Amino acid sequence: MADPRQQQQQQQIQSTEAMKSLLPQKGPSKSQVLAVVTLFPVGGALLCLAGLTLTGTLIGLAVATPLFLLFSPVLVPAVLTIALAVTGFLTSGAFGITALSSLSWIINYLRGPAREQLEHAKRRVQDTAGTMGQRTRETGQKPQEAAGGRT
Repeated sequence: MADPRQQQQQQQIQSTEAMKSLLPQKGPSKSQVLAVVTLFPVGGALLCLAGLTLTGTLIGLAVATPLFLLFSPVLVPAVLTIALAVTGFLTSGAFGITALSSLSWIINYLRGPAREQLEHAKRRVQDTAGTMGQRTRETGQKPQEAAGGRT
């Protein structure tokens, strides 16, 4: 039987080795240390500023809430009017952009196939003219050959 102390020491050694295997073999580089040393105070300062901003916002809300309640008969219709006006302008702009893009698409659609058909028709006319010219030359040469062969 093994001694309980030896078993406990072996377990401690195994757990220590397991922990060492989780840690990196070499320490952090100089650039990593410099980055932590530089960014830690910056992060702390920004966290402090965030806390101050939250505190100021809460104090401002506490001061402004009674004013909102007193002036709500004026503020609510004013906010609704401004919100509806902004919504109207944005909707009008969206409809205008949609209309312009639709018209542009229609114009390009109508121009596109017609232009392609025109180019295709030009190529066919050129091919036909070339073929007809070649046939005419061949036909003109055949009677000459036939006449040249008889004489």
